[in-house]
Amino acid sequence: MTLQEQIEDLFSQAELADKVAAREAFFALRRALSSGEARAAEPDPAAPGGWRVNTWVKQGILLGFRFGDTVDASADHGKWPFYDKDTLILKKPGVESGVRIVPGGSSVRDGAFMGRGVICMPPMYINIGAYVDDGSLVDSHALVGSCAQIGKRVHLSAAAQIGGVIEPVGALPVIIEDDVLVGGNTGVYEGAIVKERAVIAAGTVLTGSTPVYDLVHGRIITPEAGQPLVIPAGAVVVPGARAVTVGQGKEWGLSLATPVIVKYRDSRTDTRTELESWIR
Repeated sequence: MTLQEQIEDLFSQAELADKVAAREAFFALRRALSSGEARAAEPDPAAPGGWRVNTWVKQGILLGFRFGDTVDASADHGKWPFYDKDTLILKKPGVESGVRIVPGGSSVRDGAFMGRGVICMPPMYINIGAYVDDGSLVDSHALVGSCAQIGKRVHLSAAAQIGGVIEPVGALPVIIEDDVLVGGNTGVYEGAIVKERAVIAAGTVLTGSTPVYDLVHGRIITPEAGQPLVIPAGAVVVPGARAVTVGQGKEWGLSLATPVIVKYRDSRTDTRTELESWIR
């Protein structure tokens, strides 16, 4: 029986599953996730947005939560008190991995993949099931949520929040493709997909149901029923506002925040985003 088949069988049994077997299956999955052999989502040209979710992986992660025991996980001889599931240990990639985790309070859960050249600036957090590919930077106060997929050479600026999605297990996690710049204090949630080379300006919030106004092409990008929001390749997205035209909103002069595509990346945009290479 494959690991996928084991996990699907154990998950279907819910709380009646054998605890020892469930933990062993989870530990095998955790190793596969850490090495990049398994992923919560992966590219698939036939899928909406070019990505498909691996439901069984998310089921396996939930086994780790369900059948883990809460233990004392305090650090520095108890000076920093923490209590967590014994299945959800911290990742120790080692110097040979080529990953930099700068001192200062960052945490990465085991079961997250980190490619060569990844830089973690403190304090930041990467949760289980996440995939952070080669050469990406996770800046201070940034979050990479559970199962989020981050491509190569992505810059997650300070306080960027990349939401995690474990449940429902069939839901696509947030996807940030290669060479994307995510500005400070941004939020990308609910399975939104940001295609390669896009720039998400500081303070922009994207969710699975957010309408995005594309000024360049004169269109409004909205996800179809059951499909993810997809930010086009090379799009430069900034925070904007649209007037409320119904009810008291019009009389009161209210507006709602909305992302706006103001341009697509050109040589000048590329030059500015390449400045980060100096810190490597």
